[in-house]
Amino acid sequence: MSTERANDYLIGLVRELCMLPCETEWVEFKVNNSNHVEIGEYISALANSAVLLDKPRAYVLWGVEDGTKRMVGTTFEPATAKQGNEDLEHWLTRQLQPQVPFRFHTCEVDGARVVLLEIDRALHQPVRFSGEEYIRVSSYKKRLKDHPEKERSLWQRFTTTAFEDGMAAQRLTGDDVLQLLAFPSYFDLLRVPLPSDQAGILVALEADGLVRRSEGGSWSITNLGAILFAKDLSKFDGFRRKVVRIVQYAGKGRILTTKEQTVSSGYAAGFEALIQSVIAVLPTNEVIEQALRKTVPMFPPLVVREVVANTLIHQDFAVTGAGPMIEVFDDRIEITNPGQPLVPTDRLLDQPPRSRNEKLASLMRRFGICEERGSGIDKVVFQIELFQLPAPLFETPGESMRVVLFGHRVLKDMEKADRVRACYLHACLLYVTRQPMTNTSLRERFGIDEKNAALASRLLNEAVEAGMIFVRDPDAGTRNRTYLPFWAVAATAREGIA
Repeated sequence: MSTERANDYLIGLVRELCMLPCETEWVEFKVNNSNHVEIGEYISALANSAVLLDKPRAYVLWGVEDGTKRMVGTTFEPATAKQGNEDLEHWLTRQLQPQVPFRFHTCEVDGARVVLLEIDRALHQPVRFSGEEYIRVSSYKKRLKDHPEKERSLWQRFTTTAFEDGMAAQRLTGDDVLQLLAFPSYFDLLRVPLPSDQAGILVALEADGLVRRSEGGSWSITNLGAILFAKDLSKFDGFRRKVVRIVQYAGKGRILTTKEQTVSSGYAAGFEALIQSVIAVLPTNEVIEQALRKTVPMFPPLVVREVVANTLIHQDFAVTGAGPMIEVFDDRIEITNPGQPLVPTDRLLDQPPRSRNEKLASLMRRFGICEERGSGIDKVVFQIELFQLPAPLFETPGESMRVVLFGHRVLKDMEKADRVRACYLHACLLYVTRQPMTNTSLRERFGIDEKNAALASRLLNEAVEAGMIFVRDPDAGTRNRTYLPFWAVAATAREGIA
């Protein structure tokens, strides 16, 4: 089964909308008026108004006479419509910021051709069209800035409405829900018995916000339910680009792709299979243990697991057209998710974690897929140091967050930026575990022999000169000095140490 709009579904939805006594702030009726600029303005206005009215979607119908609700048909054809030389849908998408999912559907009702535009509600901020925000006031489209009371209410709703509470699919039977969701995984992950009947299963899923009971005995699958337990995310409108892509390249660049696959299961239901798929394409090293040659992945599985889990959980679902991606090169792995991090990348180890998807994160913790709050990145850095790998790189290209894990490199082959980053993260890791960073601890981190303590001192001086760490006790001898990350200056000043 798919959530693609079947013809019967569309006809039923059109009839249901036509039963409304008049146009509302979330439904607009038209016959043939297909002015492209007006359509864009309506998408903005209706997406924003749907938030105020707690509607998962808003609609524009062509071919329905306003007032009488008579099916008169329409000549509007969105599939072939152009704005200049550009397809209408592509042009509208470009003009919307942030982009909001919308879909045109065509069906025949009572012998009349009807076009239905389905618009998802805005998520984290008002939707603008060509730089302007719109809102519905009764049945009229208005500029949002001219109605400050609605603007205040809209922002209040954004702060209290979570992505997870949105609806991924509606008007479903209980059978439909169970066909779309990998529900046995939910009970397996919680280690509780599977209920013996459909009613018991749905009640359990409802208790965790994965499904919601609707009027008339039907059911809806929430965004939380779909993103975690969909059998196939591509079956849900708005989630096709949220499937995880794994791309393997030959060499160190993106010129030659050797393998590409997608993992379309919900993130919780398919997590273990996803991790195994990633590990299967990782470069390997050969090591000798007790005279036996053994092949091991280039990166510790725990590191891969934690970084992938964080990528899935902390992505910004408001960023459309992009999803989690894992790229594997001969010397590194790059894991990217849409959305800027809510915590600065140089403070991931010490600042309290913030998540824009707290309900999703909470369930993933209950399932044992990710660590307790704030401990995941600590474990990643600890494992990287334990295996004496180069320090991970956290960067923010465009509107995304990327973690780069590097394969083994001897110290002499590391660039200065790699060495400074490793010293800094080492200082952060020790600081949050209330241990001092010293020449000795850094030698252990890099595997430097004690007789080469001067080399460790040079590495420490590089990080100090770069402003990433500072000497806590400058009067102490070189080998006895302790070091702290740059952001700990204020804390030590309060203690009267610096």
